[in-house]
Amino acid sequence: MDLGVRWKLHGDGRTPAPGAVVRPDERLSWPRTAGLGAQHVVAMFGASFVAPVLMGLDPNLAIMMSGVATMIFLLATRGKVPSYLGCSLSFVGVAAVIKADGGTIATITGACLVVGAVLFGVGVAVRRFGARIIHAAMPPAVTGAVVMLIGFNLAPVTATVYWPQDQWTALLTMLFTGLAVVALRGFWSRIAIFLGLVFGYAFSWVQDRVLGQINSDDGSGAVTDHWRLDLSGVGKADWIGLPDFHAPAFEWSAILVALPVVIALIAENAGHVKAVGEMTGDNLDSKLGTAIAADGAASMLSTGFGGPPNTTYSENIGVMAATRVYSTAAYWAAAGFALLFGLCPKFGAVVAAIPGGVLGGITVILYGMIGLLGAQIWTNANVDLRNPVNLVPCAAGIIIGIGNVSMQITDNFTLSGIALGTLVVITGYHALRLFAPEHFKTAEPLLDEGTSSYDEPTGR
Repeated sequence: MDLGVRWKLHGDGRTPAPGAVVRPDERLSWPRTAGLGAQHVVAMFGASFVAPVLMGLDPNLAIMMSGVATMIFLLATRGKVPSYLGCSLSFVGVAAVIKADGGTIATITGACLVVGAVLFGVGVAVRRFGARIIHAAMPPAVTGAVVMLIGFNLAPVTATVYWPQDQWTALLTMLFTGLAVVALRGFWSRIAIFLGLVFGYAFSWVQDRVLGQINSDDGSGAVTDHWRLDLSGVGKADWIGLPDFHAPAFEWSAILVALPVVIALIAENAGHVKAVGEMTGDNLDSKLGTAIAADGAASMLSTGFGGPPNTTYSENIGVMAATRVYSTAAYWAAAGFALLFGLCPKFGAVVAAIPGGVLGGITVILYGMIGLLGAQIWTNANVDLRNPVNLVPCAAGIIIGIGNVSMQITDNFTLSGIALGTLVVITGYHALRLFAPEHFKTAEPLLDEGTSSYDEPTGR
């Protein structure tokens, strides 16, 4: 069985020839491949470390499981779809809602595990029936609205939790990160979030040395005098050790809040497979179901040990585009580095010490970008918002998500925010189509029709 772990040496093993690319089944020399792997790890640092910190999870476990998840993905796709799987930011809002409702870290990972299981099931269905089932249930109007409301639902977290801890650091971190995204070129622009974190971290340290403690919200709601950057945990942490594992717990209320994220993950995987296919010149439509199922399986494994769920990372697509190296060997190297970082508790303590004001500046941009990915889905698919079938359910669902509108169904069951908004968008769209005149029913597909993997010559 070909698992995609054998690579041909590309050219002289040093650099791609002019106009050439290093294909997924090729590699450069092993030292250069290792260097590219390290570059991929740096590219995903920003999001993959910010997300677990925002969710209240162990960053060491997050980075370790991202390496394991990447290995699972590469094996499942047999080296055809180069990708790095890191902690999904789409779950940050879910974690905030669950915690606000009294849920524990175990409840959060339990809800995310169920989402991973559903994603795995969707991937299996896509392998069997083709991408048409995604088109039927989640056209671009629906997908874009759900992704948008997931991102914008996070706005109160920034406004009430992170920004008040140090508003001036938050503002400067936001400005620096925005400038880095726009002004830097190539690889450096791809790690702008990471550079913003480094800037804010260093700026907070300087302020502590020069200005002393700050009197502000300490993150718990209490206004106290405290250091912006508290490194006491770093000194206590060991250099080598296992991360903090824990078992998941399951509650229906938390699961219902988390389930809408499945739509965002499907869209992320679909976009990743399409982008990689366009860059490599390979038709990867038949791998879509496998990619989705692999992401689901990897997320189940990660959350089963208490880590975060994972998704394909667009930051690493940027690295591939900049280097013209699509070798899956580089991703195996990246996964290996991630495993090593995960075994260094001191490294995780440094990440966990990120000041709240820095997270405020970063999340202003990050959460907005998540929400606007929904608008990008609409734009790419030419969704017509003048059509009331698209406009009405999307408008209602987005406002419900942003405003965290609630509906008390029974004494012990409430739908609100992300869950209620998603339900309104999906059911509203399909219900309105039943009653709409024919000229309102034209819908653009989320993806090309694609084919079922059973249509491949191999019969798989």
